[in-house]
Amino acid sequence: MDLKSGYPFWAIKNGLMHAFPQLQEDVRCDVAVIGGGISGALIADELAAHGHDVVVVEERDVGWGSSAASTALLQYEIDTPMIDLAKRYGEDDAALAYRACADAIHQLQSLAGDIRDVDFARMHSVYYASRRHHVPDVRDEMALRKKHGFEVSWLEPEALMADYGIRAPGAILSQLAARIDPYRMAYRLLARLEKRGTGVFDRTRIERLETHARGVTLHTAQGAQIRAGHVVFAAGYASQHWLDQHVADNRSSYAFITDPLDADTLGALGETMVWESARPYLYLRSTGDGRLLVGGEDDAVDIPSRRDARVQKKAQRLVQKVARSIPGLELKPAFAWAGTFAETEDGLPFFGAHAQHGPRAQFAMAYGGNGITYSMLGAGLIRALIERRKHPLAALFSFDRLDR
Repeated sequence: MDLKSGYPFWAIKNGLMHAFPQLQEDVRCDVAVIGGGISGALIADELAAHGHDVVVVEERDVGWGSSAASTALLQYEIDTPMIDLAKRYGEDDAALAYRACADAIHQLQSLAGDIRDVDFARMHSVYYASRRHHVPDVRDEMALRKKHGFEVSWLEPEALMADYGIRAPGAILSQLAARIDPYRMAYRLLARLEKRGTGVFDRTRIERLETHARGVTLHTAQGAQIRAGHVVFAAGYASQHWLDQHVADNRSSYAFITDPLDADTLGALGETMVWESARPYLYLRSTGDGRLLVGGEDDAVDIPSRRDARVQKKAQRLVQKVARSIPGLELKPAFAWAGTFAETEDGLPFFGAHAQHGPRAQFAMAYGGNGITYSMLGAGLIRALIERRKHPLAALFSFDRLDR
């Protein structure tokens, strides 16, 4: 499936950063990672850093799938509020999931500092009540987060307007959030891995998989074979094609980015990402060169031709929504695009083996608005599963959750 429409800014800004070869001959490794986007790059880096011989394969050019369309909001907040997760799985598991995402932001900060030049920056986050009747639920959400140690505070309407220009009946201000260039991060991670001896191959499609007691054999469209002890499916939304069971729904999200804005126009938005309680939600965040990236208007369309036809109209709707929520902020899209994403019923990811393929095949389905954050925490979880170690998130993020 074509996972994006329009002109994703990251690919235009960065171009083809590095040329990776196509796999033409048989190889052996400890772990084969299917997927050369940000998820595959983070997982491959974690495994290789701890002594595993890794091979990465990507069916397109590296980073050219959903990573190129990602808006890369790095948040500990999950699309499903903590209070709703607590009702479903218990307060302990809800807090565990939120804390893991918070830890992942710090891990990403450390890794981005090591990789360098990936437009990583820490930010604040404002989550505003879209309507007056949402205020009690948003206040309850803040209270639960505060109970579990998250640094949050309440913004009254007057402060929201004075400090951020946002017209809303109230909001949670969170101190922990961040931004990154996901396309650049994926490329630089994989280029570093290749330099250190990891095999990274793009334009290499896996057509068939065989699992057995001691490993897996992957067959490429070009006729090459990869024999590995384990395989990790980290191909974003395309990983669903390897499962007969329905585990997520595909949707499309739309985004645009402006030309660089001056500091006075950006104001506090230069260091604060904004999102709302309505679903689907409007969100916006800045880039290192002073642009505003705006997204939302999600729908159930995942047919590329239909999605393509909606990009410009959706971008204009996003402009109008911003104008209503932040009066006086008049934005003009410089580039607009759409991308297909998957969402689970509960907003949580799936990491681990599935009964269909057995213990040698691990899935990394970092689905939802927290995809990159999930991928970072999932890298450690996948490594623990391959190394047969216990991990506190293994049960909550496993496919067994579907039977709870």
